[in-house]
Amino acid sequence: MRTGIATVCLSGTLKEKMQACAVAGFDGIEIFEQDLVTSSLSPEEIRALAADLGLSLDLYQPFRDFDSVPEELLAANLRRADAKFRLMNRLGMDTILVCSNVATASIDDDGLRADQLSRLAALAGEHGVRVAYEALAWGRYVNDYEHAHRLVELVDHPNLGTCLDSFHILSRDWDTAPIERFNPEKIFFVQVADAPKLSMDVLSWSRHHRVFPGEGQFELAKFMGHVARAGYSGPVSLEVFNDVFRQSDVERTAVDAMRSLIWLEEQSAKWLDANPAPAGTPGAGRRRYPMELSTLPRVAEPAGFNFAEVRAADTAALETLLGRLGFAFNGRHRTKNVQLWTMGHARVIINEEAPAAAETAIAAVGFDVDSPVIAAARAQQLRAPAVPRKSQADEEVFQGFAAPDSTEVFLCQGSVDGTAAWVTEFGPSGQDAAGQDTAGPSGARHAVIDHVNLAQPWQHFDEAVLFYTSALALEPQPYAEVASPTGLVRSQVMTTGDRGVRLVLNLAPLLQQEGAHGTGKPGTAAARPTYQEHVAFAVDDLVATARAARSRGLEFLPIPANYYEDLEARFALDPEFLATLRELDLLYDRDADGEFLHFYTATVGSVFFEMVERRGAYDGYGAPNAPVRHAVQYDHLHQLKLTA
Repeated sequence: MRTGIATVCLSGTLKEKMQACAVAGFDGIEIFEQDLVTSSLSPEEIRALAADLGLSLDLYQPFRDFDSVPEELLAANLRRADAKFRLMNRLGMDTILVCSNVATASIDDDGLRADQLSRLAALAGEHGVRVAYEALAWGRYVNDYEHAHRLVELVDHPNLGTCLDSFHILSRDWDTAPIERFNPEKIFFVQVADAPKLSMDVLSWSRHHRVFPGEGQFELAKFMGHVARAGYSGPVSLEVFNDVFRQSDVERTAVDAMRSLIWLEEQSAKWLDANPAPAGTPGAGRRRYPMELSTLPRVAEPAGFNFAEVRAADTAALETLLGRLGFAFNGRHRTKNVQLWTMGHARVIINEEAPAAAETAIAAVGFDVDSPVIAAARAQQLRAPAVPRKSQADEEVFQGFAAPDSTEVFLCQGSVDGTAAWVTEFGPSGQDAAGQDTAGPSGARHAVIDHVNLAQPWQHFDEAVLFYTSALALEPQPYAEVASPTGLVRSQVMTTGDRGVRLVLNLAPLLQQEGAHGTGKPGTAAARPTYQEHVAFAVDDLVATARAARSRGLEFLPIPANYYEDLEARFALDPEFLATLRELDLLYDRDADGEFLHFYTATVGSVFFEMVERRGAYDGYGAPNAPVRHAVQYDHLHQLKLTA
C-alpha cells in the first residue's frame, strides 16, 4: 500500500514537515496550499527537496467552491484554476483536490454541475492535471460520495475522478459497500482519518476532532476493504485536523501517523479475510487485489505482567514502602544496579540509576508473551524505538522498546506457573538477603500485578492508545472521566480479553502536569508529565494483608469519615465489616458481578501502590472511589508544599 500524509497534519514549516515525513517512511505527501503559500521555498525548490527526500508529491489541495455557481463566478473560478494548474506543473504534481461547493453554491442542478466540472476537467487536461472531486460532508448541494461519483460518471472525462475521504463518508454514516462498484480508474485519490463518535455539527467535528486511524471509533478497516475490492491501487493518505497535532513535535507526530497506516493496512487485510465478497460480485473468490496489503508478524496478546520497574535516585523511601507492604527483598542484580522485591508472583524492580535530581517514577513494565522476538519485531515495524539492555552471556536477554510516554516495555518469555527464570540472577527466589523465607502474609502468597496506571501527556494520549493497541494487542475499553480537585482526569483502560493484563492510561488535567519539559519525544524521560502513577497488586485476602502491613508501620492514604457514611448509605453493609473498612482505611465497591476492596499507600515521588481484592466476577477498578483518592492526594501534596 502506498502511504501518504497531508502536510496540514503536522506542525512546523513545509521543509520541516517534508523532512519528518521522509524520516517516518512515507512514500508521498499532499501539499496543503497554506503550507506552500507561507513557505520561503520556491515551487522548484520544493520539487527538488521532495526528490532528494524520496517523497512523491501526490496531491495539491484544496481548491474550494468551484461548482454550482452562476456563469460570471464560474469564469473567475476557471481563471483561478488555471493559475493553480500552472503552479502544479512547476511543482511536478498531477492531481488536485476539488471540494464540493460550500460557500458560493447557489444553483442546485446536477446538469449544470456536470457541465462546469467538464469545463474544469478540459482545462486540467491542457495542463496534464487530474481533478479529484470530493463530496464534503457539509457541502451545500453535494455531500454524499455516491452523488459526487455520479457527477464524475456523467462528465465522463479522463481528467476527472473522485476522491474518497473516510471522514466525509463515515461521519454521515454512509454505507461504504457501493465503493466496490466504482470504476477504479475513476477513484483518483483516497484519504483516511479516524474520529471519536460525537454528537455535534460535522464541520466542527472535522476541524477539531479528527485523529489518526486506530485512535478513534470509525470502521476504517471495512472502508479500506471496500476500496481494495474496487481495485484502487493509488496512495492511501492521511488528512487529519485537530487542536493537538499542529502543536506537537513534528517528527514524533509523523511517526505516530505512519504507525497508524501500518496498523490500518494490517486491519484491512484481516477484514478482507474475515469478510469474503458475496458470490456473484466482482471481488468474489479473490485473495489478492491491485492494492497490496501487508501484514505484521502475528502475536498473541500478553498472558500477564512479568514485572514493574520503578526508577529512583534515592531508593530508601521506596524500599521502606515495599517492605512494609510485605514484599520480600531478593537482593541486587549481580551485574546491574537494580534490586528485586517480590510478593507471590508480583515482582517489582527498583532501578538505582536515576539521575540525582530525578523524581521517583515508573520506568518500565514487563509482559509475558509467547514469543518475545516476534513480538519485538512487530513493535519495531510499528516504529517503536528499541531500548536494548546490556546483558552478560549467562543472563536473560529482554526484548524492549519505548512507549510514547517514555515508559520502557519489555517482552519476557512467559511460563505456565507464573515464575520468571531471570530472578535467579538476583539470588534464590522467595528469600531475603539472610536466606529467610519471606513469602509474605497468607493473604498475599498468590499476589500478582493486577494493573498498572500510567500518566500520559495531553498531546500524546491518542498516540498511546494506538501504540498499545497495535504493538501489544490490547483492547481499549470505554473511557471514563473522574473528577479531581484540579479538573477531570480521563481514564482509558486497555486490557487483554481474559483480563490477564490491565493497563490504565490517565490523561491528567494540565495543572497536574506541571514540570514536564524537554523534547517530549518517545524514549526520553522528559516525555512523561509529573503526575501520580501507580502499580496495583491483587491478593486473596485484603483485610489480612492490610492488617499485616499496618503492623509493619505502613502509612496508608487516610480516607475521610464522610466516605464511610456515604458507603453505608449506598450499600447497607454489615456494621462489623464497615467498621473494619473504616479502621484500616479500606475502600469498597460492588456491582452485580462481585465486590472490590482496595487501599492506597502514600506517594513516593510520583509513584504509589494499590492493593486490591476482587471478589466474584467484579471487573472494574473502584471508579466511584477515585475522586476520594484524588482529593486526599491533592490535600497531602499541598500540605507538603506548605511545610517545605
